[in-house]
Amino acid sequence: MRDLDRIAVTTGPGSFTGLRVGIAAARGIALAAGKPAVGLSTLAAFAAPFIAADDPLPVVAAIDARHDHVYLQVFGPGGRTIVAPRITPLREALRVSTTGAPRITGTAAGKLAALWPAGEHPPNTVDQRAAPRIDWVARLGAAATDTGTPPKPLYLRAADAHPQDAVQLARR
Repeated sequence: MRDLDRIAVTTGPGSFTGLRVGIAAARGIALAAGKPAVGLSTLAAFAAPFIAADDPLPVVAAIDARHDHVYLQVFGPGGRTIVAPRITPLREALRVSTTGAPRITGTAAGKLAALWPAGEHPPNTVDQRAAPRIDWVARLGAAATDTGTPPKPLYLRAADAHPQDAVQLARR
């Protein structure tokens, strides 16, 4: 642990429970090691290898959000954000992704590619993967400049679980 400079963790978007557990674990390890914890977007972590390739083609990072929705971010040359992180219906994600011949990555890359409109330039690359490459999470964590703010989840939608309003137990 002494050899570590900091602890890096992806902050989402993703499952509410998974994000809370991962961030809590990273913050706990950082506290025990006396090192800072840094958070980075899961979408940026998916896109990082393609941005680092310094190719002028856009990079579309898409995570399956279920129910025909995706968490989406579109990056331009140098990692510049073209479309900010958002949750969007799959059809809208296609509309904002079809510029040029983008590189698509993330858990929903295959879904986007399968629905790609005829007549549009097909994706240059389709990198369907379950998680960002850990070496790129480490690289982004090492390059992070804000080490004073503890990582917090990046939630792009409200939770599906809600307290029951109809039935309440009497308190004693």
